Amino acid sequence: MKLTHFPFSAIVEQPQLKTALLLCAIDPTLGGVLIRGDKGTAKSTAARALPAILPTIERSVGCAFNCRPDEPCELCDACLDAARTVIAASVPFVTLPLGATEDRVLGTLDLQRALKGEARPFQPGLLASAHRGILYIDEVNLLADHLVDVLLDVAAMGVNSVQREGLSVTHPARLTLIGTMNLEEGDLRPQLLDRFGLMVEVVAPRDKTIRAEVVRRRIRYEADPVTYVALWSEQQAALLAQLSAAQKLLPTILLSDALLDLISHLCCEFEVASLRADIVMHKAARALAALEGRASVTPDDIRQAAQLVLPHRRRRKPFEQPGLDQDKLDELMQQGPLPPALESPPTDGPADGASKSQDGAADDPSNDNANDHANDKAAGETEQQPQIFSIAAAANARQLAVAEIEPHGVAIMAGRRSDAQDAAHGRIVRTVPDAQPRSLAIGATLRTAAMRNPTDFQVTSEDVQGQVRVGKTANLILFVVDASGSMAAQRRMEAVKGAVLSLLTDAYQRRDEVAVIAFGGQVAQVVLAPTRGVDLAEKSLRELATGGRTPLPHALQLTCELLQRRAQQSTSATPLLVILSDGKANVALTPAGDAWRETLDLAAQLAASGTAALVLDTEDGYLRLGRAAQLAQALGAECLTLEQLSADNLALTIRARMQ
Repeated sequence: MKLTHFPFSAIVEQPQLKTALLLCAIDPTLGGVLIRGDKGTAKSTAARALPAILPTIERSVGCAFNCRPDEPCELCDACLDAARTVIAASVPFVTLPLGATEDRVLGTLDLQRALKGEARPFQPGLLASAHRGILYIDEVNLLADHLVDVLLDVAAMGVNSVQREGLSVTHPARLTLIGTMNLEEGDLRPQLLDRFGLMVEVVAPRDKTIRAEVVRRRIRYEADPVTYVALWSEQQAALLAQLSAAQKLLPTILLSDALLDLISHLCCEFEVASLRADIVMHKAARALAALEGRASVTPDDIRQAAQLVLPHRRRRKPFEQPGLDQDKLDELMQQGPLPPALESPPTDGPADGASKSQDGAADDPSNDNANDHANDKAAGETEQQPQIFSIAAAANARQLAVAEIEPHGVAIMAGRRSDAQDAAHGRIVRTVPDAQPRSLAIGATLRTAAMRNPTDFQVTSEDVQGQVRVGKTANLILFVVDASGSMAAQRRMEAVKGAVLSLLTDAYQRRDEVAVIAFGGQVAQVVLAPTRGVDLAEKSLRELATGGRTPLPHALQLTCELLQRRAQQSTSATPLLVILSDGKANVALTPAGDAWRETLDLAAQLAASGTAALVLDTEDGYLRLGRAAQLAQALGAECLTLEQLSADNLALTIRARMQ
């Protein structure tokens, strides 16, 4: 049974998000949209609602590559058939799972057809299914590096090239990327981030009236999805007609040279290095004009386009929050060159800079799930009187989102620091006999079968070969930070934070996970659960208050519990324990206990478990007890003093400990 998604026109508020999605539908060459926001902000709901309002495309019945009927792929038997039947079909909406293999994404050898001796024995992958449509990636920042590399190649060329297992296949793969992500799970690789043409930040609503309307609409939808969608059919049809008209108008939209100069002026002033920003802003401004049914671009279109194109491309310092300075944008818009005549055509003719409108995007219910949740609402909008989406009306609206609870499992992280043997992904180093391989070596299997009995070719379990891969795995860096009164000295804490900042930068570059445990007063607590959001770790350390006694045994006990839970969850992140303390424990686990003896016992327990560790001794002054050095000895760890805490020294030490 086909799943019925929440109607796009019923989404409450969310003007910038809806604008970005509609622009990508009008001009697929924009490069897609990245939707960033907290959990429960309707990111997935909006993306999955888009296909229902997109104009249909023409395709041949049985085509596995979504070819244009007038441009058939040489691999597509259905399109090359002279008796083919062409139909109007929904635009593809394909979900890329985080755990997908390269074979599933790129395509692979069709073993059955190969054994039958058929020509072109290629089994298309997800990229072929998404051609002329949308490729949707939930939690795109958690996507494995080997799949990111694949997407970068396809996004750059619009072509999928498969060179593996004796295959040499190329087919078109022009698609629109839509990705959602939560910054708590870490940022996106800069190369892939730049490939997303537009970016939107979404937040949950703070207005109780809006939140109530979100809940009201969601409950009605879940009670009877079919009836609820039918209620919004008129508004959905109006949006579809608006998009269809905009796609036809797009090639005729004019953008003057003066406005092009303004685009370049904004990119330079916001220190955007990528020229892709200028190109995408040019296309987005024209798509905005087409959506409003205008013949030419206005300065307001440029401003709206800048808010979607520049925030994720401007040069940022480490741990600086993303975003765009609105006051600076307003000032630059006033300073920038204004066109003397907006209606006059460009010097190179009406078609200068025009982008040919392509087919849009649609839903693949087999790749969907039941986690769709609902959205936000514009002030004054009622369910009985919804209106056609208007850029002019949306420009001044607040950007609010929905509360949506998304289930999150523990992801197995790929990284760039430690070597991982027998990795699920990575480069293939050899093949070995394996009746039940994790990754089947098709070519080696066929060769083994052929060599065993060339006259009577049959593949048996004895012939099956598995691939042995070597890749990189992420690390979990667990900071255990002394927040007791002995750390209250400003110079001491600042020296530690300065050195740790360099370590966090290194962790970000190597896609490590980080977590923070702080101890002070009578207890220890996890102030940041394991995450790839190293900016959150930096913030938690920067805002850490100090004072009270030193419950070091409590911190080490909590460390043992956290690492044990991680081990039970079977994550691939190798842990590294970084303790920042002077070691002067004075709060025992039991009333009559010895705090220092408990500390050494727990340290020995961590050492026995094989946990790599590093102790940063924060003790200073003429007389020193050397407790941190003793703690490091019990852990089997290296100990660095405040005098040794330099950025380069710390980063090199960490890299050595993680080998």
